[in-house]
Amino acid sequence: MNKIGVMICGHGSRDTNAVNEFDALARGLRERLPQYHVESGFLEFATPIIRDGLDILRQAEHDLVLAVPGMLFAAGHAKNDIPSVLRTYEAQHPNMEIRYARELGIDPKMLKAAGARIQETLDKCDDSVPLHETMLVVVGRGTSDSDANSNVNKVMRMLWEGFGFGWGEVCYSGVTFPLVEPGLEHAAKLGYRRIVVFPYFLFTGVLVKRIYEFTDKVAQNHPTIEFVKAGYLNDHPLVLDAFTDRVNEILVGENNMNCKLCKYREQVLGFEVEVGLPQESHHHHVEGVGAGVDEPTASHSSHKHSHDHDHGADHDHGHHPYPHADHPHGPRSMNGDS
Repeated sequence: MNKIGVMICGHGSRDTNAVNEFDALARGLRERLPQYHVESGFLEFATPIIRDGLDILRQAEHDLVLAVPGMLFAAGHAKNDIPSVLRTYEAQHPNMEIRYARELGIDPKMLKAAGARIQETLDKCDDSVPLHETMLVVVGRGTSDSDANSNVNKVMRMLWEGFGFGWGEVCYSGVTFPLVEPGLEHAAKLGYRRIVVFPYFLFTGVLVKRIYEFTDKVAQNHPTIEFVKAGYLNDHPLVLDAFTDRVNEILVGENNMNCKLCKYREQVLGFEVEVGLPQESHHHHVEGVGAGVDEPTASHSSHKHSHDHDHGADHDHGHHPYPHADHPHGPRSMNGDS
C-alpha cells in the first residue's frame, strides 16, 4: 500500500502578504486533509520552492504524492511549468510517483465563493442603487492562453446572471486585453450608476493592488459613478473545499483538464504555431527569489538575474510570444508606465 502525501504548488510572489495568504490556505488544507501529510511550495519568488516540499515528503517515505496546482485556470504555469518541475523530480527519484491534479477551473464552489465576496461588498453599500443599475466588472489574471482567458468570461457571465446585475464586463491584469484602465473607461461609458470591480484572484499581490489603483484612477475621471472594489477570493472556505475536491479527484479518476481547447494539443485560433511545443519550465532562475529572500536556493545560487516579474507583453520566460502583444487596449498599461 502506498504512503500518500499531498503537495500544494503555488506560483509565488514578492509580496509578503500574498505568501502569507498562500500559507494560510495550505494550513486550511491540512485541517481538511488530516489523513495526509500536506506540504506546500512555490514555483518562483518565494520559499520553500516546490522541490523543497517534495524533499520533505520523500524523506518521510511517501511513495505517492498528489500534487495540486494552486491556480484558478490552466494556462502556462499549470500546463507547463509546474508539471515540468514535478516530472523532473520524479525522474530524479524513481521510487516516488507524482500524480497531478487539475486546476480549480469553473466550479460551483468557486462561483459561490466569488458570489460571497461580491455580496460582502454589496452589503457595505447603501441601497440607493438597484442591481439593474449596477455593473459588474470581473478582472482576471490574464494569460497567453485564450482558453484560460475565456474562463474568466464564463465566471463573469454566471455571476452577472446569478446576481441580476444590469451588465457585466471582463478585463485583465496583463498579457491579454482589455486591461484594467481601458476596460474600466469603457465600462464607465455604458451609463451605470455603480460599478463593482471584482479581482478574480486567489491572493493579494502587486497586480491586485494595481487593479485597485486603476479603479481609483478611473473613478476620479467619472465622479458621478460609484466605483466599488470587491475583495478577492483568498482562503474562503469554499475555495478550500474546491482544493480538497481536486486532491480526491486524483484517486477516484475524475481528474480531467479541458484538453480539447489546449493550445499545445489543438490548433486554437491565433495560437496555431504553439501546437506540440515542449513541456518545460522557464522559472529555474527565480526559484526561491522573492519575499524576504536575498538569494536563490543553493542549487541555483549562480543565477542572479534581474527579473521584473509583471508578466507584461515582453515577459514570457522563453514562451512563444503572445500574438496580440501590441493591441491598443493591452497588455502594457498594468505595468505602471502609462
